[in-house]
Amino acid sequence: MARRLSIACLQTCPKATIGEAIDEALPIAEEAVEAGADILFLPEYCSGLVSEEGVLKPPAAPEADHPMVSLFQQFARRTKVCVSLGSVAVSSASDKIINRAIMINTDGKVISRYDKIHLFDVQISPTEIYRESATVIAGDNASIINFDDFKLAHVICYDLRFPQLFRDLAQAGAEVIAVPAAFMKKTGEVHWHVLNRARAIENGCFIVAPCAVGGIPGGGESYGHSLIVNPWGEVLADGKAERGFIQAHIDLDEVKDVREKIPSLSHDQNYKVTS
Repeated sequence: MARRLSIACLQTCPKATIGEAIDEALPIAEEAVEAGADILFLPEYCSGLVSEEGVLKPPAAPEADHPMVSLFQQFARRTKVCVSLGSVAVSSASDKIINRAIMINTDGKVISRYDKIHLFDVQISPTEIYRESATVIAGDNASIINFDDFKLAHVICYDLRFPQLFRDLAQAGAEVIAVPAAFMKKTGEVHWHVLNRARAIENGCFIVAPCAVGGIPGGGESYGHSLIVNPWGEVLADGKAERGFIQAHIDLDEVKDVREKIPSLSHDQNYKVTS
């Protein structure tokens, strides 16, 4: 894969079932391929999301026969594009599920998995409370995907608020960090753009952040505004609050250029905090 790429973020609406989620995502994916995208990035819980009194209950299936995974493996083989399934809900041996990002290559093979590390347990207001840990098992490993010409890593949604994870990935060589999300509208209006741009600037990398848009079945609303941000912190594309996809052409040599100008990834110092 070349150092210059056309990438697309799909901005889909949360759906209650895997079948509905496939019907939502597939036509948009076809449009993005027709527009020349080399890699497609889908949002968090692109395979479906339901909220019941703040408890997230996405429809899940085993990865080996997950309808969303199988369909996009076939799609990738047919279209010869890579597909990042931002995250799908994967069944586990327990009564909880795994919030997993999956990268599929142009041969339709799963080449990487990332299980969300930081779970969304927050109280935004007295009436808006979320407890992702009630239904999801946290991951404990982050990794780099080594394409022929560049390196990519995944995080998921709430991970965006933990800058050390991004720094660790960047120092391990990541040039593109995908941030699939179903970011809440209330926090997104103030935090989303700032956090994504900050992570790009701090690490001199591209941030690719596909975000779901619209109402979540059962309650809550996703912010949308999928973003593609360059290593200088400039927003190349913003999905606003509309279904569809955004696209940008990126030159990965910009990462090297920015990191040479501001080599902060190599400037860590030992220090202690006293009180």
